[in-house]
Amino acid sequence: MRTQVAIIGAGPAGLLLSHLLAQGGVDSVVLETRSEEYVAARIRAGILEHSSVELLESAGLGARLRAEGDEHRGIHLQWPGERKHLDFVDLTGRSVWVYGQTEVQKDLIAARRAAGQEIHYEVGDVALHDVTSDRPSVTFLDKSGHEQRLDAAVIAGCDGSFGPSRAAVPAATAYEKVYPYSWFGILADVAPSTDELIYAWHPDGFALHSMRSATVSRLYLQVPNGTDPASWSDDRIWDALATRLGHGQDGWKLNPGPITDKSVLPMRSYVQTPMRHGNLFLAGDAAHIVPPTGAKGLNLAIADVALLSKALVARVKERNDTLADAYSDAAQRRVWRCTHFSWWMTTMLHTSGDPFDAELQLSQLRWVASSQAGATGLAENYAGLPISY
Repeated sequence: MRTQVAIIGAGPAGLLLSHLLAQGGVDSVVLETRSEEYVAARIRAGILEHSSVELLESAGLGARLRAEGDEHRGIHLQWPGERKHLDFVDLTGRSVWVYGQTEVQKDLIAARRAAGQEIHYEVGDVALHDVTSDRPSVTFLDKSGHEQRLDAAVIAGCDGSFGPSRAAVPAATAYEKVYPYSWFGILADVAPSTDELIYAWHPDGFALHSMRSATVSRLYLQVPNGTDPASWSDDRIWDALATRLGHGQDGWKLNPGPITDKSVLPMRSYVQTPMRHGNLFLAGDAAHIVPPTGAKGLNLAIADVALLSKALVARVKERNDTLADAYSDAAQRRVWRCTHFSWWMTTMLHTSGDPFDAELQLSQLRWVASSQAGATGLAENYAGLPISY
């Protein structure tokens, strides 16, 4: 087989890249080790930045987002006895949208299926070859177990932190921070108890009230690393959430409901540089991971792909390497800004058990909530910097 761009990974980064490349007149083939059903059902991010929404709309992928998504003007910051609302639109003129990654994935699958995109699911033994030559290739076993080879002008690694693409960049520099706590996340079939997300600092640990729809709530608790979800009963979960989120404070109530999913997410920051090696280009989690506190993971992948698609169209169609040569540096300026913001939000809101740290965190929260400059800085980063930052 031969194509212009071989894309490894059929998550949002890989499918969005194939979509944007097709709009630019560049062919691609997508390879994915998981099944289509598994990829479509993965529960991940739920907040889209202003810039991400603009990009999806400009690519013809915004109709269902606008019809079924929920636009939020801001977030609530909370600590015991206080809840402050930050209005991003008033502060920066930019909002965010609650629209889960599963919904973005559905839109992308529908669009690529309608366009006849070639996608190979459930492939095995994926290996990259000759990525510094002008004839790179990918070998793999197809769903039937037959050996296949895909030749391309360019390979795009959109296969996450555990795929083969990241390891195919030799002598890369990796920066990593592992946090001493995790998120215990639940999905519950109950209407959200809040109009917009609540980020809560509490001596017992951080809590977040998010949502997926008008009938499904997504909530998180800070827990120690290595926590077994089965060790927490439903009653224990709701009691901890009620305590940390301030049930009864100023008459506010947390409404419990049937829990349909429990998972524990370790927290880490990871950045690998460069994001290019020869004719291999990395995007999304293949190059960087952020803790979810700043709602940046999916949005960073979208930003990477927006830059990469333009670079690859120019490289493949026009033999112009200017954007391709600048891609890694251009993408990483935004990556490091979002990595810092995610670290900042995480360390401001998660407790360590140290009383000194706690007083610093409360001081920071009070400043952000009461200072125009502090609130604007948080709003600017959360609602999203321009993709070309």
